[in-house]
Amino acid sequence: MAKINNNYLKLPGSYLFSTIAKKVKTYGEANPDKEIIRLGIGDVTQPIAPDIIKALHAAVDEMGNADTFRGYAPDLGYDFLRHAIAEFDFKSRGCDISEDEIFVSDGAKCDCGNIQEIFSTDNVIAVCDPVYPVYVDSNVMAGRTGKYDDELKQFKGVIYMPCTKENDFVPEFPSEVPDLIYLCFPNNPTGTVIKKNQLQAWVDYALKNGSVILYDAAYEAYISEEDVPHSIYECEGAYDCAIELRSFSKTAGFTGLRLGYTVIPKRLKVDGTALWDLWARRHGTKYNGAPYIVQRAGEAVYSEEGRKQITAQIAYYMENAKLILNGLKDLGYEAFGGVNAPYIWLHTPDGMTSWEFFDHLLEKANVVGTPGVGFGPHGENYFRLTAFGSRENTIKAMERFKAL
Repeated sequence: MAKINNNYLKLPGSYLFSTIAKKVKTYGEANPDKEIIRLGIGDVTQPIAPDIIKALHAAVDEMGNADTFRGYAPDLGYDFLRHAIAEFDFKSRGCDISEDEIFVSDGAKCDCGNIQEIFSTDNVIAVCDPVYPVYVDSNVMAGRTGKYDDELKQFKGVIYMPCTKENDFVPEFPSEVPDLIYLCFPNNPTGTVIKKNQLQAWVDYALKNGSVILYDAAYEAYISEEDVPHSIYECEGAYDCAIELRSFSKTAGFTGLRLGYTVIPKRLKVDGTALWDLWARRHGTKYNGAPYIVQRAGEAVYSEEGRKQITAQIAYYMENAKLILNGLKDLGYEAFGGVNAPYIWLHTPDGMTSWEFFDHLLEKANVVGTPGVGFGPHGENYFRLTAFGSRENTIKAMERFKAL
């Protein structure tokens, strides 16, 4: 007789963004005359850069020729892409990461959810609060947590590290030592970054306690300030305690193509076992690689023209972020982020809960954002807005905020 994985039943309700989509759909159907501006889910709106499109077309043509046709991609990804990643993302910043320590995949979200599979279920995880929901949800599904506490709005058995205005949205070392530590900088949803000395302190903490850091650097391309590390491997000792996850989705607009990668240094071991070996075996058995044509597009991201084009796109989104951040502050709102990340973290006005403000903003301004409480209990009374909309819609949304 078949049985289900009861751990899935621990998850409350539906996924955050599914709930948002249902609410927006219901409102849209009841108000077909209203123009809804979406500044909620972090999807890009700018088309893929011209040189990347050229690479896609060329790769498609190759697939139609018997001499250049490609079948299954190598488990780790094609050499040409991993070479470009190693050179431009790591060696250029002084990080000693080799090509064979890079695992190409169909996106960082998948890797964030899957990476926990190589660790025992009795490991204790620590997450920032608020945090990207995939970190916690994937560990719940694996049976690494207790039940959900409706009153506390968190799972038992998880170490939540509060990120609040009082600590500049930067987590402090927990009193209970975790086995796995999830860090994301620039942070989703708060837009926070940390200086190199702060990240080094986390590396030192992990080395001292035998913990492994799972470092999400999906938004590193948006960093604008000095002394903010783009990779955890800029810190001494990180090769021995950290795994890094990256994405092409926001960096190069690949949300519709799906491409990312995970870095696991070969020297990183737990109980004498190299985590590289375990992840390589997982990749070979449960392959979630990207197609040849998408990996060729990824290679084009690192070409001279490709880098210029995506730099311009990032600047476009960050100008949107500036418009939102400054516009909200001019209106008297308390807002954070928006400088090193395409996210603005807004404190809800008049004591409104996150979902109350969501409904208020949708009904009164026809603007969609993301309730902060969906990212964790310390996200209550906060609200995330993204800068990934068009310039026209960004300006229009701020005009609607003025009219509230």
